[in-house]
Amino acid sequence: MFIIIALVIFAIAAIIGLILAGMYAKQGKLSLGLAALHGLFAAAGLILLLVAAIHGKTSNLGIAALVIFAAAAIGGFILLFNHLTKGKLPRALIAVHAVAAIVAFIILLLGGLQTA
Repeated sequence: MFIIIALVIFAIAAIIGLILAGMYAKQGKLSLGLAALHGLFAAAGLILLLVAAIHGKTSNLGIAALVIFAAAAIGGFILLFNHLTKGKLPRALIAVHAVAAIVAFIILLLGGLQTA
């Protein structure tokens, strides 16, 4: 059950992330409120996945997804820092952040199907 809820929460974070990426591509600006909402959903998913892992409710793929999501979160923190201090975001970091999160989501989906 933890994994299903985490997948739903990560999916919501991903949708918000797509909206943010589109905004930045078109306008070169982001809504800080929307970015915060994206981060909150992603953090909630990460915490849920961590709790599931601690309680042994994940497969090895779930653990791999946790590690990759954690790396994506670090990238997200760097993006937030750049946004707050410089106003500019490195497009390469946006891409790496997004690809890491997508890969982690797919791995979690596969791992979640194994444990279900």
